[in-house]
Amino acid sequence: MKRGKKYQDAAKLVDRSKLYDVDEAVALVKKVASAGFDETVECHIRTGCDGRHADQQIRGAVVLPAGTGKKVRVLVFAKNEKVDEAKAAGADFVGGQELIPKIQNEGWLDFDVVVATPDMMGVVGRLGRVLGPKGLMPNPKAGTVTMDVAKAIKDIKAGKIEYRLDKANIIHVPVGKASFTEEQLKENFQTLMEAVVKARPSTLKGQYLKSVTLTSTMGPGIKLNPLKFA
Repeated sequence: MKRGKKYQDAAKLVDRSKLYDVDEAVALVKKVASAGFDETVECHIRTGCDGRHADQQIRGAVVLPAGTGKKVRVLVFAKNEKVDEAKAAGADFVGGQELIPKIQNEGWLDFDVVVATPDMMGVVGRLGRVLGPKGLMPNPKAGTVTMDVAKAIKDIKAGKIEYRLDKANIIHVPVGKASFTEEQLKENFQTLMEAVVKARPSTLKGQYLKSVTLTSTMGPGIKLNPLKFA
């Protein structure tokens, strides 16, 4: 794959044979983010888990102290007084049954996170085929199936992110924007890593964190020493 000149120049600043410490990696990821927009800084964590086993699945959520730098649109499935509670808490969209055809037939997906009260999961379950593959299905482990919709919305708007294994047993999550200060990025990154380390499955044998990489949207990957977190 041919890379542009900006990427090639940025890649020269990264020593691919080196495992960086957090301070160096964060400073470097900001330095190599040279696109004409505010790049997202992402963390990619390759684990030793085997997600095909239910007891080695990892899924959870954590609130990043400095937020994500992104405006998050929240859709809430609720009824009765929970509709007013969701609207008052700042939900972008609130509804119930009537939203099913809009999402299913019209392909409406102008939201980033879906929250549902437990009594609405029968309705939301019918959207499994649409929301599931996009990672939008509400889940109790992520705190998105709850009666406390106000808290769920507040946390999401404040910078709550969900982490989980993909099919290759890798976790991909944003930890902020290139415009964030080094302190903000470091705080977000360390908060995420603490949560992921705590989520280690008790049944896992061998090395849990195989590799940890920081990268900006258009920049090269910067590897950290995974043993420093385990």
